[in-house]
Amino acid sequence: MKNVSFHRYVISLICVAILSGGGVYIWQKSTAATQSPQNQPTVATSNELEKVQTLFDQIRANYYQEVDEDVLVEGALKGMTDALGDPYTTYLSESAANELDQSLSSSFEGIGATLTLVNDYPEVAQAPIKNSPAEKNGLRLNDRILKVDGKETKGLSLTEVVNNIRGKKGTTVKLTIQREKETFDVSITRDTIPVDTVHTDLDSEKKIGKIEITTFGESTASELKEGIESLRKKGAKSFILDVRQNPGGLLDQVQIMASMFLEDGKTIVKFADDSGVISETKASAALDEGFKVTEPVVVLVDGGSASAAEIFAAALQESADIPVVGTETFGKGTVQNVKELGDNSELKMTVMKWLTPNEEWVNEQGVMPDHQADFPEYAYLAPLPRDKELKEGQSSEAVDRLNQFLSALGYRTTGDTFDQTTVSAVQAVQQKAELEVTGKVNAETAQAIEKAVTDQLKQEDHAYLKAVDLLSK
Repeated sequence: MKNVSFHRYVISLICVAILSGGGVYIWQKSTAATQSPQNQPTVATSNELEKVQTLFDQIRANYYQEVDEDVLVEGALKGMTDALGDPYTTYLSESAANELDQSLSSSFEGIGATLTLVNDYPEVAQAPIKNSPAEKNGLRLNDRILKVDGKETKGLSLTEVVNNIRGKKGTTVKLTIQREKETFDVSITRDTIPVDTVHTDLDSEKKIGKIEITTFGESTASELKEGIESLRKKGAKSFILDVRQNPGGLLDQVQIMASMFLEDGKTIVKFADDSGVISETKASAALDEGFKVTEPVVVLVDGGSASAAEIFAAALQESADIPVVGTETFGKGTVQNVKELGDNSELKMTVMKWLTPNEEWVNEQGVMPDHQADFPEYAYLAPLPRDKELKEGQSSEAVDRLNQFLSALGYRTTGDTFDQTTVSAVQAVQQKAELEVTGKVNAETAQAIEKAVTDQLKQEDHAYLKAVDLLSK
């Protein structure tokens, strides 16, 4: 697997303020009272819990500073799950539970703006969602948010800023905005914002429907069905399903979606515990309501395709002989059950592992594509810095990345030195972007370079091009 990359960073911008609580997961939700038959609770002995109570009492009574009892309890609960050594089993406080729940919700309550951090300040990363409060109140791309309800945003994490801006429908948030040299306040009334997890487009020349699935949320299956129906009406005769950088999601949704592409009776996924296979799910009308996709299909995956996305790819690959194109997937082969603990906190716990239809366990291995194809190497470079200016005479890793980006755009730049060749290339980019031509790279110029690289990547998406080739034969 590759480290955090410019390619992944670019994709993340579209959802960073909407799906801020992501991760790698596949889960089902139940109440604390719900127990699987093979995992009935065992009551701890009084001696086992007595030490916990004694430790709590000793700290509360004798620690030399004031102790927040809630923090102690939260720490003890988190420590219990941490002791399992399983990164996917964790105690979720109320705020963390809300974040996870919202990450898979079909909507959230807020203003509908997508944010990113630039020089320690949150900025609007793209045009606000259509008809959202942010759009109706005139927020624009690159608007910098200096304050939220009078509180400074500089130095806060993106999650903190997003949580401060979000709120219940009908309530108001006041933002202090900096737009170029102008600073002003705008009061925005929050509303319900729909979250789309399926995005479609049509290659009208080749009649290929392009479908990007960003996560498996609570309405993703219905979104996929609607997207396919719409593409069919527009003339699509085949489909490319893109689950690259899809971190996973809800088990019921991926099972419904996979069933759409499989003949009834074909296996979607199997589940196992330490004793072996305990159950499996097969395609059926009970899942897909008779909606089937019989046109040619190709699936795109990469190292960011995880868990539910891997179930989806493996099911289509092994049970429908649908080609999978891209790079090896993430490799997460476990299922988590999220249990409510009664005080708005939750326990996210691994309860079983999942296997492909051929009973392969992909954990830490991933699903292997039938056809290897990837973006060019420059797609996996880290983004350019926003907190310092790059200029002639400097030598650094950041300058090396800059020169690689400029080289990808067709300029003759190389090495880790900001020389006259780099200056000329930067000036050319600034001129095309209608920026002040300085030959120096500030945050605005860095954004212009990365936008140009993003556009270039669309032309060098080798996995997509391979999928088109397979569907054109």
